[in-house]
Amino acid sequence: MAKLTVVVTGAQGQLGRDMAELLQAQGHDVHGFGRQELDITDPAQAEARLAAIRPDAIVHAAAYTKVDQAETDREEARRVNGEGARILAVVAERIGAKLVYVSTDYVFNGQGTHPYEEQEPTDPINEYGRSKLAGEEAVKQHCSRFFVVRTSWVYGAHGQNFVKTMLKLAEDRSELGVVNDQFGCPTFTKDLAAVIAELVQTEKYGVYHVSNSGSCSWHEFAVAIFELAGKTHVKVNPISSSEFPRPAKRPAYSVFAHKALADNGFGPMRHWKEALADYFAERRVGVN
Repeated sequence: MAKLTVVVTGAQGQLGRDMAELLQAQGHDVHGFGRQELDITDPAQAEARLAAIRPDAIVHAAAYTKVDQAETDREEARRVNGEGARILAVVAERIGAKLVYVSTDYVFNGQGTHPYEEQEPTDPINEYGRSKLAGEEAVKQHCSRFFVVRTSWVYGAHGQNFVKTMLKLAEDRSELGVVNDQFGCPTFTKDLAAVIAELVQTEKYGVYHVSNSGSCSWHEFAVAIFELAGKTHVKVNPISSSEFPRPAKRPAYSVFAHKALADNGFGPMRHWKEALADYFAERRVGVN
């Protein structure tokens, strides 16, 4: 494995922290930046910081992720997810760095009936998805050495996510309603980070779907969470999306196929239930 100099944006977020820790453990020279250290929407700052480091690769994990708020805050979502990605892509191309742009299943409309392959048409149905798609397009346009890594239903030790929300709700509730008509692929940040670390060692550029394998509804995910947490007393009632209205419409079906990974010789992703079990095993022994 070649030693690389890697910049990680969003290094204080749930993926960014795991990403930086993994790359450091692998012996790479890692520069992790949070929002305070690097404003990705400031072209002059991005140029100065990155040109000084001259990284071999940039893992762009920083993002505007408030899905519902983006419906009314669309300009800020586009500024961060779209314009920020464009700025980094331009700088990456100028300094000869590879660029990983972490994207989302929300670039699809969710009307599919089979797992989405990378080349299928995008058609986001909410502002967050549109802002992330704008970022994808900017990266493709301005950087020749890019990896667009779409992922879904991400959870990990850091930051806020569905697993932590469920466990928090279970502290003072014995019964919950969780939607059972939206289907996707839960993804453990450590598995996602491992694939990204593998990708940047190659020149197999392009768009990749990276999630744990298998699929489930949010309801099935919640049931599995409580089983592994030893909270089987919590009753999880299946409800429809119409019973739980939110400002941003969610895709009903955003299950991924991992065709690009397979076609380029990367190993299969493990099942989401196995990954979730590892997440809880690490929580029990205090491993981050």
